[in-house]
Amino acid sequence: MNNKEFILQLSKRTGYTPEDTQKMVKAIINGLVKEFENGEGVSIADFGTFEVKKKMERVVVNPTTKQRMLVPPKLTLGFKPVAALKEDLKQRKGGQ
Repeated sequence: MNNKEFILQLSKRTGYTPEDTQKMVKAIINGLVKEFENGEGVSIADFGTFEVKKKMERVVVNPTTKQRMLVPPKLTLGFKPVAALKEDLKQRKGGQ
């Protein structure tokens, strides 16, 4: 499902116009991004938790050249779904 299809489906479910729905989705995403930029996690009830994780600096070795390289630290975004969502997805996959 692409963005346009998602917005159209969501607008039908909520009764808002596609334009208003797009504005709401953008506002939610912008709010999430601001929290992530501040290093904060976000929990959404009945869905899951997004958390910003810091990966430490590490040394890797190129297997072909045996050259060692330093990989700088970086921030990554992780997601942990709530148990009920995980179970629901397992049941749906198994039921097909």
